[in-house]
Amino acid sequence: MVEKFRTPADGTAPYAAKPETSRGRQVNEPLSPTRSPYQRDRDRIIHSSAFRRLKHKTQVFVFHEDDHYRTRLTHSLEVAQIARSIIRVLGGNEDLAEALALAHDLGHPPFGHVGERVLSAAMSDHEGFDHNAQTLRIVTLLERRYANFDGLNLTWETLEGLAKHNGPLLGAGRQGRAGEFSSGFGLQEKDLPFAIRAYPHYRQLELDSQCGLEAQVAALADDIAYNNHDIDDGLRAGLFTLDQLCEVPLVADTVKSVFNAYGGIEPQRRTHESVRRLVTAMVEDAINETMLRLSKLDPDQPSDIRRAEKPVVAFSAEMAKSNRDMKTFLFSHMYRADRVNQTMKEAANIVNMLFGRYMSEPTALPVEWQHGKSASQSSQARNIADFIAGMTDRFAIGEYVRLFGVQPDFG
Repeated sequence: MVEKFRTPADGTAPYAAKPETSRGRQVNEPLSPTRSPYQRDRDRIIHSSAFRRLKHKTQVFVFHEDDHYRTRLTHSLEVAQIARSIIRVLGGNEDLAEALALAHDLGHPPFGHVGERVLSAAMSDHEGFDHNAQTLRIVTLLERRYANFDGLNLTWETLEGLAKHNGPLLGAGRQGRAGEFSSGFGLQEKDLPFAIRAYPHYRQLELDSQCGLEAQVAALADDIAYNNHDIDDGLRAGLFTLDQLCEVPLVADTVKSVFNAYGGIEPQRRTHESVRRLVTAMVEDAINETMLRLSKLDPDQPSDIRRAEKPVVAFSAEMAKSNRDMKTFLFSHMYRADRVNQTMKEAANIVNMLFGRYMSEPTALPVEWQHGKSASQSSQARNIADFIAGMTDRFAIGEYVRLFGVQPDFG
């Protein structure tokens, strides 16, 4: 049976980002005769060193624990798939949404969120560290592959979407992703993350407005993928059971529907079918709620979406509550589980020890990362944060063994 879509396909809606009206790149380049600007952005992201390193960066479990757990790379691919599924129905630009989805986690340090917490603390006297802002720093500065510029020289629309992944960074009265207030809500320019302010053209990114439709879709796709696939990994790891998950009403209803349809199928199939249906339910809810909001806003162009007081891409109130309930469950049963805490305690020690060693002994850094003796302490610290943030889990472990002569104990 042929599926029927409710709106025209890729990029045909009036509010979609149009390649021909892109605000362009900081460094002018000839247009490609075979690829749109957003296709080139996506391709540059895929070919970047930072993207390849996501293969060995932790989502929740350290890389050596099991070959089947998610990494930042597999998570990013799953976010891209969900984003494409949503944006195509909405008539937005699929290439731009995919580029944003693939790039959104480039700034994550090794060992998941614990790596960011340690780097943030270590950089507290040097203007801090933020992984979302670090993504912008990577694609505008730290990737050094091209002869004519540092970074990837991505389009304005991609840079804007990455900078505002969690919603507007400046100004009051604006809501961020999934209808929740942005983590940067109410910031003044001087309070922006360093990696944002260090980008010379950050004021051009209109940080006080919503981002475009494609960026909003990528952000919500991140939420959908993160929750559901952490459920899958948590069940595989034995951190909780499907019965315990049924504390969340949406999950309970889904598990019941699988049982009614298939009876006593083996646990692995039951888990996958349940997670698959949860993803589908959240995607369909997001599409329906977004179409309702688009109908009310009636945008004629992408700028109408950016000027809106709240995102147009969102869950319904009921699904937003289910999403929060899933986060609450995962926080208590997975992210704070004893087994995960033991692993992350050792991971935190690795990042902390590496940062301290490089600060006290800069020659321990690779030659290409060593700054001159005249470099200020803050400049040196930023350089070290950039280096550590780019590490994979296994490279960080290798550096720890090299510098301290001991194997880490992950319990």
